[in-house]
Amino acid sequence: MTEPSLEILGIGNAIVDVLAPCDDDFLLAHGLNKGGMSLIDEATAEKLYAAMGQTIVVSGGSAANTIIGAAALGARAAFIGKVKHDPLGDMFTHDIRAAKVDFETKAATEGLASARCLILVTPDGQRTMQTFLGACQALSETDIDAARVAAAQITYLEGYLWDPPAAKAAFLKAAGIAHAAGRKVALTLSDAFCVDRYRDEFLELIRTRSIDILFANESELHALYQTADFKTAVAQLRDEDILAAVTRSEKGSLIVTREETHAVNAFPIDTLVDTTGAGDLFAAGFLAGLSREQSLTDCARLGALAAAEIIQHYGARPQTDLKALAAENGLL
Repeated sequence: MTEPSLEILGIGNAIVDVLAPCDDDFLLAHGLNKGGMSLIDEATAEKLYAAMGQTIVVSGGSAANTIIGAAALGARAAFIGKVKHDPLGDMFTHDIRAAKVDFETKAATEGLASARCLILVTPDGQRTMQTFLGACQALSETDIDAARVAAAQITYLEGYLWDPPAAKAAFLKAAGIAHAAGRKVALTLSDAFCVDRYRDEFLELIRTRSIDILFANESELHALYQTADFKTAVAQLRDEDILAAVTRSEKGSLIVTREETHAVNAFPIDTLVDTTGAGDLFAAGFLAGLSREQSLTDCARLGALAAAEIIQHYGARPQTDLKALAAENGLL
């Protein structure tokens, strides 16, 4: 097996986030399910955007956030995702390349506009997301660069890819290429409502060893195993015999393998502003550490550090030098 030229390759929805603060009454007035993600069409996106207050626009997308975080920690990283050649798509392309991430997926010149996620942030830091996938839905098997996948130590995929059928096929193709090259495949479950839609298929991915590493938060884990008891869900996860990282907000994280379980504390923060991207950045730190063969507990600590940085400001892209922050904390 040849040495990987990339440490982490992310494949996911290329999305621009539009964030605005709101209160619970706004969510109720618009029939939005607090803390979840729903798919909407372009007309609904425009209507909701018009009702939002002052917004912050920043490039996002779950896997893209993770890859940018990993690059900020010094990992050699690349991303595959679909945008249209329009203002939002050009913004996404500029931002991800400026973060020193290799991004060469050809932009669409026709069809739906580039994707956007409208994120409503309540005073408790919870985010409610309404996503217009737009051009993301055009991601297909033809966009999967086999050589790039084969060259990546870890290919990281987001559960949201399971929504558009063509992207789902691209997901499966990439996983097959990675394993044929002797590499690892990681999956984030993305969202509890996403798990509700595709529970059986996600379990099949785990049990057929289509993935090697799983990321989930508590609500996603409960949804996966359809139990309200955390210990029961963890026991079932342990029986899957894969490496899993379960994030638990202020309670830290749990790293689970068949042989061992490690509880790792969250990093302290000054002020909780916005939880958007917390799981994405935890995965960034964990994968960056794993690619360097750090211990599982140090991987989780690096993930916790990256997540702590991201939840203290709006948006899911780092505003602090993560590499320097990790070095200060003895993690790099």
